[in-house]
Amino acid sequence: MEQRLKTVLICHHDAPLHRVAMARWLGSFSDLTGIVEIHEPRARLWRRVRRELRRVGALRFLDVLAYRAWDRLTLAAADRRWEAGLLARLGRLYGAVPVSTPVHVTTDPNSAATVAFIRERAPDLALAACKIILRPALFSIPPRGTFVVHPGICPEYRNAHGCFWALARDDGHNVGATLLKVDAGVDTGPVYGYFRYPYDASRESPFMIQSRVVFDNLDQIRATLLAIGAGRASPLDTSTRRSATWGQPRLSAYIGWKRLARRRRAGAYAAVS
Repeated sequence: MEQRLKTVLICHHDAPLHRVAMARWLGSFSDLTGIVEIHEPRARLWRRVRRELRRVGALRFLDVLAYRAWDRLTLAAADRRWEAGLLARLGRLYGAVPVSTPVHVTTDPNSAATVAFIRERAPDLALAACKIILRPALFSIPPRGTFVVHPGICPEYRNAHGCFWALARDDGHNVGATLLKVDAGVDTGPVYGYFRYPYDASRESPFMIQSRVVFDNLDQIRATLLAIGAGRASPLDTSTRRSATWGQPRLSAYIGWKRLARRRRAGAYAAVS
């Protein structure tokens, strides 16, 4: 009888699709031996803000802030309602994580205490759903590796908000998620699979799309993780493809994406009427 895959989940405490739904899903087909729950201090958020400001400059950073304000005022309420519906649906599909499952609460997933926790849990592989770059001392512990389901097609859309930027650049084929093995770079590790769905660019929000590329494909992702755990999976060759990193969404890019998507929808309706 084949031994059940042992896993650990690394996620943020305030991301329920990961902390609740992904934990339940992972426990449905593997022995979830532990959860690393990250509570980010505000200082790390400010470091992220300063890094983005240095990367894009003051003018584009104002565009980033404008998108954040727009999202909060016009999109966030509907996104939260949609998220609650998805959580309820996934909750009916996957049973609750046992209360006996060890949870390690930390502000730093790279801390010595977190490394010790993962060593003690001895997973075959780890799944990371976090915004923090993991160090080799941590991601190299599981013998099969540490993996991330990145909302974006790599290597073309590495780093943050890959689906948003593919849509903003009218690059519809590259709207999807990538299952990749974590290495020392930023989404530069070996790729084991791509996952897509028939999104609606004119009606769905960025949050909905980047969530659905993952959660609409849980069965396929599960099958790939099980193949990796059993040693039956090989990485895809991406060596000849362009690699690029992206940052935070900007309002000007969002407006351009939605304007084009709605124009195309109106044209499609006109063509069939």
